Amino acid sequence: MTSGQTLSADDLKCLLGDTLHTEVLRYFSDKAPDTPQDFVERQITECLRYLYLVSRYRERLSGLFLPVEQDIDEIWHYLILQTREYRELCEERLPGRFFINHRSIAYEDYQEEPGREQALEEALRWIPLYCREFGPFDEGALPHWTMVRFLHGQMGISLTDIADLKPVAAA
Repeated sequence: MTSGQTLSADDLKCLLGDTLHTEVLRYFSDKAPDTPQDFVERQITECLRYLYLVSRYRERLSGLFLPVEQDIDEIWHYLILQTREYRELCEERLPGRFFINHRSIAYEDYQEEPGREQALEEALRWIPLYCREFGPFDEGALPHWTMVRFLHGQMGISLTDIADLKPVAAA
């Protein structure tokens, strides 16, 4: 991939591999049969985007809470249970080449810990990185990223303005 290009959903699917991608898609489609398959596909893509960001920007995002929805977290849990494939994904295919440990925390619990100002400062660290790697958030991404949905739906910030947010340095 050349500089300036964004990673597509297909690029991320290749990182996961066809076999594991199909397995994850089948598992979560069977688990929620009323959920459209393209929505489950998007959940997998957003989970992989999350893992990609954490891997590529290890130092910049270390210790940050990137608020994704529970369904994305469940896909991550499922991947972790496929220990050999997950280790290969982390250590051989993702750009940071390190094992990404998991720790769950509910968004409501997170909001109580650092406060709104820190949550916003942290969002301003990872949202521009997301847009740099994958392009601007679109309507399909909103159900999966809690902070972006909040900024767009509750604060009235357009997706274009969210994409134009400038990164802030770590405190």
